[in-house]
Amino acid sequence: MFLQSLISQRIDNNAPVKVALIGAGKFGSMFLSQVPTTPGLEVVIIADLIPDNAKKACKNVGWSEDLISNTKFVDSGIEAITTSEVEVVVEATGYPSAGILHAQTAFQNGKHIVMVNVEADVLAGASLAKEARSAGVVYSMAYGDQPALTAEIVDWARSNGFYVTAAGKGTKYLPEYHKSTPETVWNYYGLTEKEANEAGMNPKMFNSFLDGTKSSLEMAAIANACNLKVPSSGLLFPPCGMDDLAEVLKPKNNGGVLEYDGQVEVVSSLDRDGKEVFKDLRWGVYAVLKAPNDYAASCFKQYGMNTDSTGQFSAMYKPFHLIGMELNISIFSAALLNQSTGQTQTFSGDVIATSKRPLKKGEILDGEGGATVWGKLIPARDSLSNETLPIGLAHGIKLNKDIKEDQILTWKDVDYSLDDPTVAYRRSMEKNFRSLLG
Repeated sequence: MFLQSLISQRIDNNAPVKVALIGAGKFGSMFLSQVPTTPGLEVVIIADLIPDNAKKACKNVGWSEDLISNTKFVDSGIEAITTSEVEVVVEATGYPSAGILHAQTAFQNGKHIVMVNVEADVLAGASLAKEARSAGVVYSMAYGDQPALTAEIVDWARSNGFYVTAAGKGTKYLPEYHKSTPETVWNYYGLTEKEANEAGMNPKMFNSFLDGTKSSLEMAAIANACNLKVPSSGLLFPPCGMDDLAEVLKPKNNGGVLEYDGQVEVVSSLDRDGKEVFKDLRWGVYAVLKAPNDYAASCFKQYGMNTDSTGQFSAMYKPFHLIGMELNISIFSAALLNQSTGQTQTFSGDVIATSKRPLKKGEILDGEGGATVWGKLIPARDSLSNETLPIGLAHGIKLNKDIKEDQILTWKDVDYSLDDPTVAYRRSMEKNFRSLLG
């Protein structure tokens, strides 16, 4: 991928790639910070529920007053998408219902879309990707986020003839985190509520990172984009540093921890006693490779790669990700190459609502990062056969029965309506894939 020559052509023709951003939160702000120093790219319109907050975000990341005044700020994602000169839409709201609506609107208007909104992608990405292909536009993961960076390593490995045994990311994890709520989350981050509030940190968002939901969503996205398996009973989060990836993340019959050969998994930067692992991968991504033959295995050692004890497995990794600051790669790839930086290909993994505590009939679920449920990764086949409730729709919905602690919720446990377009879209996708899986 060599983008600069194509970008230069756009610059020479005075035809920058024009972008609409929907959602000016942390990811959006990091993307916006790169815009002034990226020739060939222009953000013509920014949509946020509170447009003044988007203007403040632009100012905070170093935009000049002239650049701000030449940019349109609106409160409607639909208005942003339908702006005529826009080529690429960046969907960074984090809300599944908004993401699906915005994606479909982009398709209908012939616009490429970069889906930062992994919540929407995991909920309905298989159907959205199909719609994008029919519309002749790009539907893409967001480069800089861990799913796209992982998918890139997987693509590199497979294109070079290696078998991918495992792929995923690192995070900070202990089993107790699954029970964390927005009221307890700051203790785990070593912050007071006052410090977090002063920094503008959203407790639900940070809690979704902590309680396992975000990790599950990102692994589902990787599995669905790379056709990898997911563990049958949820992620293991084994403690593991960079040097030990190849030893730990291989199948059980080879001495590792994996249930399957060719699956996603998240490694923890903490041992179960809370101590930090050596050379942790908390901010990074990885793929474990299996040598196709003895000659390839010998080359692993000759060229300085860390291997397992057999020499047959090795790992490629990137120890960091810069989320929105790397997003331009996705935008230029879509506009100039008509290519995604990762895209849902199948429905391998699903993320389903799991109770954090005993819940009573009549309670309203508060969704991702909340106090009632967290998102657990399971095989899509099991999700479909058991009619489980996806975490992306476990918000603002009422329970119609009591629920035990650690119980997986199903559609039968909640009052839902097909009049909700997001619910209807997801249920339709489930029906389609159920018929394919048999």
